[in-house]
Amino acid sequence: MLQTIRKAFQIEDIRKRLFYTFIMLIVVRLGSELPTPGVNPEYIQGFFENQTGDAFNFFNAFTGGSFTQMSVFALSITPYITSSIIMQLLTIAIPKLEEMQKEGEDGRKKIMAITRYVTVGLALFESTAMAIGFGRRGLLEEYNFVNAAIVVLTLTAGSAFLMWVGERITEKGVGNGISIVLLINIISRMPDDFTTLFEQFIKGKTIAKGALAAVIIVAIILAVVVFVIILQDGQRRIAVQYSQKVQGRKMFGGQSTHIPLKVNTAGVIPVIFASSLMQMPVIIASFLGKGNGTGIGSQILKGMSSSNWCNPDQPIYSIGLVVYILLTIFFAYFYTSITFNPLEIANNMKKSGGFIPGIRPGKPTVDYLQNILNYIIFIGACGLVIVQVIPFFFNGVFGANVSFGGTSLIIIVGVVLETIKQIESQMLVRNYTGFLNVK
Repeated sequence: MLQTIRKAFQIEDIRKRLFYTFIMLIVVRLGSELPTPGVNPEYIQGFFENQTGDAFNFFNAFTGGSFTQMSVFALSITPYITSSIIMQLLTIAIPKLEEMQKEGEDGRKKIMAITRYVTVGLALFESTAMAIGFGRRGLLEEYNFVNAAIVVLTLTAGSAFLMWVGERITEKGVGNGISIVLLINIISRMPDDFTTLFEQFIKGKTIAKGALAAVIIVAIILAVVVFVIILQDGQRRIAVQYSQKVQGRKMFGGQSTHIPLKVNTAGVIPVIFASSLMQMPVIIASFLGKGNGTGIGSQILKGMSSSNWCNPDQPIYSIGLVVYILLTIFFAYFYTSITFNPLEIANNMKKSGGFIPGIRPGKPTVDYLQNILNYIIFIGACGLVIVQVIPFFFNGVFGANVSFGGTSLIIIVGVVLETIKQIESQMLVRNYTGFLNVK
């Protein structure tokens, strides 16, 4: 592995790309520490210290701590992620966008341009809501139009700049830029999380108990990471045979290939959708100073907060975990249904003279692909649920309150694997052994 990394740095083009990515990530982390002009840091610190549970951990992890510090990158790339999801959904609902998607590279560029505009619009809306909603309550050192406008412009510009950084990394660096930015934000929070685990379970304990706790923590993290790797790389390969064709005196075709269907067909999208739906009402209620009462509404909000799940003293709130699991499974089916079309696959196979051995072309092929797809979607969704529930279990039972959870681990592993594969492909072009083939 070390020898392969050394060879990667010996290739001038890859070395420049890695260096460019590294410099851009430094810029991202520096910007995450720059305070937004006109913001009262004492108010921000006091506000988040008074928040109970982990209602803000989801955003805090995705923004690398910028959100709770209200830095210039407080919104991070979450508006871009939301914009991308919206555009994917609209592509299915709006025929014009669907036509653009089928136009190839030109259509993709048009959709990306629209996505950028939607991102800036979302960032402008979110920053305006924060400046107005919190400005009157002490967020701004002096609440007036000029200071509020400065905060709005700063946060919007910060989000747009991160979007630009992500696109430049994709173009001139390695891997998917947006995913890389998200990855470094999540990783930046992990030292604080490990410090929290150390203080909770190791510090002040005897050597034997502390060592045992450390071994258990490391073993659990490694087990989850290995499980996520298996989940991300798992495939169901469907054999496809192409019939021979006679052209003149020569015969063409007759090849055997396969359709690779990933077990985790929807990736981390179902988890993000489900987490956003469950946490958004809790976030809004916290902003409004609600949710701490004893009424039905407050009890529902407590059930929606993952900080109350798997708590042996209050098992009733774990109903929210059941709802979350059902939402994850639902979005796994929903997202896959709009990104993978068995009818289109079957028609393309038929036009190319391909068929699945033992399955007739046409509707039988569509039904066969749909049945296989439904099966592996369920398996993949169950895998996502397992990865998500493990951190909730330890947070609820043992009080291991950390910002990274199943969503973060899936993103970390997925982005790292994809980036390594991209570097590997570039090395293979130059006749070097890739990362994943090293023994």
